Amino acid sequence: MSDKGKKGSEQKEIHIRNRKASFEYTLLDRYAAGMQLKGTEIKSIREGKAGINEAFCYIDKGELWVKGLHISPFSKGSFYNHEETRNRKLLLHKKELKKITGTLTEGMSIVPIELFINNRGWAKLEIALAKGKKQFDKRETIKRRELQRTLGRKVK
Repeated sequence: MSDKGKKGSEQKEIHIRNRKASFEYTLLDRYAAGMQLKGTEIKSIREGKAGINEAFCYIDKGELWVKGLHISPFSKGSFYNHEETRNRKLLLHKKELKKITGTLTEGMSIVPIELFINNRGWAKLEIALAKGKKQFDKRETIKRRELQRTLGRKVK
């Protein structure tokens, strides 16, 4: 067996989710974006020490950035450790970026949904083009979720 096969089987799955996003927003289009990270940042993500609940994305000078993404300092890092909530550049193809900027209108946001490490070992941030929900939409979501739970209980 090769070293790649062993490393992949030993490595645990990292999926850090923004659970509030689907409740607060109606998610329209989803994209997987790479991130420009420093060495200690990727090590902290592999340890699972990151949070995306307060993060949001914005476009500045034709580039997509994420702000508020919290990555804890690496435990074994020295003075090379990174700043916890610095702005990080997201990497997308130009075609995808143009599509996002073209469809982004008033009342829409770019929301981070999930931070994960793909099978090649790179950190990716799944983002979605989203539209904010009104209060009655949120109540409808809660009703639908409760209905699914009761149906699931009756089936069992």
